[in-house]
Amino acid sequence: MSYFVGLDVSMEETAYCARNADGRILGQGKTATDPDAIAAALARFGRPARLVLETERMANWLYRQLIARDLPAVCVDARQAHAVLSQMPNKTDANDAAMLAELARTGFYRAVRVKSEAAQGMRALLKARALVLRQRMDLDNTIRGLLTSMGVRLPKGPRRWADRVELALEANEALALALRPLLRLREDLARSLAELTRRLLTEARGSDLCRRLMGVPGVGAITAYAFLATIDDPTRFAHSRSVGAYIGLTSKRYQSGEVDYSGRITRRGDGMLRTLLFEAASSLITRAGGGGALREWGLRLRAKVGHKKASVAFARKLGVILHRMWVDGTEFRTA
Repeated sequence: MSYFVGLDVSMEETAYCARNADGRILGQGKTATDPDAIAAALARFGRPARLVLETERMANWLYRQLIARDLPAVCVDARQAHAVLSQMPNKTDANDAAMLAELARTGFYRAVRVKSEAAQGMRALLKARALVLRQRMDLDNTIRGLLTSMGVRLPKGPRRWADRVELALEANEALALALRPLLRLREDLARSLAELTRRLLTEARGSDLCRRLMGVPGVGAITAYAFLATIDDPTRFAHSRSVGAYIGLTSKRYQSGEVDYSGRITRRGDGMLRTLLFEAASSLITRAGGGGALREWGLRLRAKVGHKKASVAFARKLGVILHRMWVDGTEFRTA
């Protein structure tokens, strides 16, 4: 007998619901958020035809574990699932699982491709580095703001910014009590950032594919590494131009009746890769020399539409080039 399962996953417990092909509920309940426990709870119904869970923090891990146990799991877009689940008058885990089981039965969902464990590890390294970098920048801005608010100017002399701050604090003991702990925290963040950056660069330069992608003008080790971690499997896209839409670099479109216009970019997908490609495109346009015909294309576009729009289009083009190089196994050739 074919049946379909919906899983509403939380950290400790997972609510499940099983429906037959006619939509009748065969059974529902809760079990521990453990793949073996979930498989045991469903064993009494037989092997499901489809098992649906939403994208959330534990989705990647649980999906891979369920697949390893020969359960036909499908991860669905949480935004689409929320649009359906929000129609229920009562929000409970049991109701959510029941509606997800209905999605599994009807096929009314958009499946999300789950990243491999290797790609997830790469993204963890990128996110850790981005977090430390952001915290250090926030700390620097806080220190600068506090110094400026007290009218303290940094002396000229030492090359290191932190050393100049220390000299400036010698004449202001009250401010020193507040800022010296921040300077020590900044040193810790700087060491962590250097360690994460070294690790990332080592991995990127140790990958033949990364080094090949770094041959594209403007694309450095971090951008190439982020591209591999985000795309994971290039065969998931039938056309290279789909990469731009996947990372949110295509324009929104609104069409109804006689109204038809394009707006700003969607900003869907991975913001980190989108930002890195935009920065690579912007730097390639603005720097002097290098880039060949690719840079000349960007300069011509900038003359028509301005720097920001040209950089967005250039970033989209870089994504297409990187994907095509990955699929074809080719090197970048400057015309």
